[in-house]
Amino acid sequence: MDIITTIIYIILFIIMMLFVFSIGMIRKYMPRKEALLVILVAFLIGSIGGAFFLEPIYKEVPGVLNTVERSMPNNEETLYLDLSSSNDLNELENALSNTKGFKSYSEDSISITLWSFNDAELSYFKDIVRNLDENYKNYTVDPSGKITIEIPDNYSATKALKSFSDWYKLVYGDSLSYAQVHSKLVIDASHLDDFKKVLLERGIVASKMEGPIQDSLNSTNASMVSDTTFVLITGGIGVVVAIMGIYFDSIVVYYRRLRKFMKTKRRR
Repeated sequence: MDIITTIIYIILFIIMMLFVFSIGMIRKYMPRKEALLVILVAFLIGSIGGAFFLEPIYKEVPGVLNTVERSMPNNEETLYLDLSSSNDLNELENALSNTKGFKSYSEDSISITLWSFNDAELSYFKDIVRNLDENYKNYTVDPSGKITIEIPDNYSATKALKSFSDWYKLVYGDSLSYAQVHSKLVIDASHLDDFKKVLLERGIVASKMEGPIQDSLNSTNASMVSDTTFVLITGGIGVVVAIMGIYFDSIVVYYRRLRKFMKTKRRR
């Protein structure tokens, strides 16, 4: 929503509240039993105004804060990527590193999913994986058949996958059908959209994001009330405005008395 539309919506809501205020002011000319009707009308007008004019603005709050965080200097965002082994990993890294705002890119681990292991197979794979490649220093073998291997800083996912794939083909006579590469991309937060575009062009979406933008988005979404609650709150604002209109004359009188009292006190 653009700034002009936002201003127009706020002005329209204020106009509705002025109308509610005027209804409250003419309540003294109505029968006493009509007071409840005035409150009810004020609540309905406040709710309708909130639903049509303020709620669209309220929904834009996370996006506005997101934009502010992106514009802050030195803010970094970390994107965690789960990549298919069929992706051209070298081409992807080159494309990312040549995009403005690039900080770093690292391949952290690979995941290979086979079949559910029985106890004997689980023990066998735990023993065999460590001997397939001297760079396989940290790894886990899960009974579900998922093998996760961490990649050292000076090693690539392509080489790590090749070591396992060559052994698997030699022993089982078949090629691996699928594997995942888990990588981490650190970027300048102000260029987040550029990196999302590069990834989407290759059918990749970050599995998780960390950084000031995501933190701001999470905290804002957690603190925001539901649409129904927001509309009820704006209805309550309408009721408060109506009550101010009903007792406006009394408030003015008390205010004048208070001001007169304060002036008298100062003179003394």
